[in-house]
Amino acid sequence: MASSETDPFSSSNPTASSENNSFSTFPLPSSENDVYSNSAASSDDLRSASPVCMHKFRLYETRSKFYMVGRDKSRTYWRVLKIDRMDLSKLNIREDSAVYTENECSDLLRRIHEGNKSTGGLKFVSTCYGIVGFIKFLGPYYMLLITKRRQIGTICGHPIYGVSRSEMIPLPNAAVWSSIAIPKNENRYKKLLCSVDLTKDFFFSYSYQVMRSLQKNICDNETGHALYETMFVWNEFLTRGIRNHLHNTIWTVALVYGFFKQGTLSLDGRDFKLTLIARRSRHYAGTRYVRSASNLKSLHFSFDF
Repeated sequence: MASSETDPFSSSNPTASSENNSFSTFPLPSSENDVYSNSAASSDDLRSASPVCMHKFRLYETRSKFYMVGRDKSRTYWRVLKIDRMDLSKLNIREDSAVYTENECSDLLRRIHEGNKSTGGLKFVSTCYGIVGFIKFLGPYYMLLITKRRQIGTICGHPIYGVSRSEMIPLPNAAVWSSIAIPKNENRYKKLLCSVDLTKDFFFSYSYQVMRSLQKNICDNETGHALYETMFVWNEFLTRGIRNHLHNTIWTVALVYGFFKQGTLSLDGRDFKLTLIARRSRHYAGTRYVRSASNLKSLHFSFDF
């Protein structure tokens, strides 16, 4: 389905008005091929910096696209992800390779809004804390987001979070959704996935590889795809599509299903912190009482003391 919406990632996008509007405080960077990318030329120090962890995201929408803006904890590193809403047959995701400042992002947001006023402009959807993944049942794709988190502990100074709230958002807009025939079993499969309560027994970290033991993290500072392919990342399949598209993992969170508990103990007048982590393999997701078999490639649990 063709769209008349102005694409801010295209070099054909006209220069928009610089007047102030309600979107000026919501930053959004542009693509490496965008005519607005020159506005970030002064951020060479950010471009050359090594990849950092993004801790907070904001999701926006136009009629034909979702735009997700991510930033680091210090608000000095801003990136953008564009998700197509019109192609129902495949997952179409595009990432901006440029790094922007907050002001540069705010400026581009105004341009996107002005350039797409004829189709409703740019609208804020939600604040979120990472993408759990994308999934397609019998109909269109859905995006799973963490919309609320809580800190449950720290390891070597790295915060560990639990999920307080999540949301499943269909990619098609309302007009496209109403024009397609949804199979009768679609809602059944959605309910099955939503029956998994991510607010219980799931945890993650942006900067610490919580799916690995402390010993492995000390001996081997592995990053990227290999971490998601370990047996203890619950949403490995859900994130596979976006990871294969972008060849990175900065937009997704690696959820671990299991148990995390920290406590402070006092011994001979000295306080120390005790951390217990239990991880359940994604290959054997059943309870211990239901699934008791194991093989040479997978185990039920992994414990850290």
